This record gives sequence, structure tokens and C-alpha cells, in this order.
Amino acid sequence: MNRTGLYRFVIGLLMAQLLAPATAAERREPLRLCFEQTNVVPWRTESGAGLNFALLKMVEQRLNLRFEYQSIPWKRCLASLKANAVDGAFAVSYKPDRRELGEYPGGQVVDASKRMHIDSYMVLRRKGSKVEWDGKSFRNLEGTVGFQLGYSVGDVLRGLNVEVDEGSQRADELARKLIAGRVAAAAVGGSDAYSLMHGPLAAQLEQLPIPIIEKPYFLILSHGLVAADPQLAERIWRAIEEMRNSPAYRKLEAAEGARH
Repeated sequence: MNRTGLYRFVIGLLMAQLLAPATAAERREPLRLCFEQTNVVPWRTESGAGLNFALLKMVEQRLNLRFEYQSIPWKRCLASLKANAVDGAFAVSYKPDRRELGEYPGGQVVDASKRMHIDSYMVLRRKGSKVEWDGKSFRNLEGTVGFQLGYSVGDVLRGLNVEVDEGSQRADELARKLIAGRVAAAAVGGSDAYSLMHGPLAAQLEQLPIPIIEKPYFLILSHGLVAADPQLAERIWRAIEEMRNSPAYRKLEAAEGARH
């Protein structure tokens, strides 16, 4: 090979390295992840505490990655994911229409083994109310069932043909609406229900024993990231599964009494 040919070969090799997607071990730019701007104990808080962050920290260390977090309202977080303005969002339950927003682990058949955690939706009623939930239908429901804006339990409630109220951003706001009689019952995430039933509003609330639904929650990644580096996406999801099943993380879960 002459000098000109060698020069072109070296330049081509350098360009290929520059244009190739970074591997997990080589990536230096942080991956931007958004999450809901509210405290969902024990999974996450706005300040960056909780089991979700502990798990993602283990993934960072396992893959030599760095995550950068944005705490924003839930609907804006999902819109940012759809626009590829962030690289991922957590913790997101599965809904078919959310495939437009980003990619779940497993592709067309969502792989629940790569979840971040499992959580449930519980029914809250005002103290002394006669509203009942038997796992299939409501009884003595006179009014609407409230839930938080953008939450997937809304689809479940609509499927039950009950009137719904989606006007609340936060669980405590929804609880106050329930206490004031503006909704007849509230469908609240299990972690939020626990916090409410151990907080200052607990004396005015009752939690029914049967969940509306239990769901796995995922880190979903942007279409842009998965298209640019599908191998990195797979490594992240695999590391979530491995770290969630690790003795160190299970010890943290057990301390919080959390579902695996």
C-alpha cells in the first residue's frame, strides 16, 4: 500500500470509530432519564432516593455508564421520551399505546423479567363510605373513581365502565378530593396508598384489601437510542434484571418490604 492509500485507510478507520455508536464501556456522555416529579416511596423521591435509584446505580457500575436524571411532571416526561429529548423514562407500566413513546425490553412481547419492580393499584374510600371492590366490580359506587393524570389504571377503570376523574396530579391532591366528596373512590398506586395510609390524612381514609391490578414497571428507552445502539439497550435491560436479582439489591428490597 502506498502512502496515499495508507493515509486514506487510517482516515477511514478513524471516521468509522467516530461514527460508530459508543459501547457501554466506551460511553462518556450520560444517558438522560426522566421520572415523575413526585415521591413514590419506597421506589423513588424527587431528591433521588429510593429503590429505583439504587437499582440504576448498580446498573451504572455494572456497565460503566452514567445516568442523568430529570424530575418532571409525568405527562411531560412521556412526551419528552416520545420526542427523543430524553434517552429513557422510569418507572413505566405497559400499555399498548405507549409503544409509540419508546421501547420496552423484549420487543413485541414485553419481557417482564427485565422489570424494575412490581406494584399494585389499590382502592381508597372516605372513612365510613360503603363503596366496595371485590376484585372484579365496584358496589355502592355513587360518583366517579379518581386517579392521577396519565396513569395507566385509567384504562382499567374505563374498561369497567365506571365514570372516572383524571384531574389530579399528585396522590395527596387526589386523597383530599376524595375526602371532600368530589370523587367517590380513588385508585392509587400501592406505594402512594401506603404513604397516604401512614400520613396525616389516614384517619379520614380507608383502603380496601383487594388490588385493582398488579403490574410490572420498566425502564423504557427512547426509539432514538434503541435505533442508534440496540446492543447498549439490551445490555441495560439485562443488567437491570441481573442487578434486581442480586443479593445486594434483594437485601435493600427486604429492608423496605418491597415487591420483587
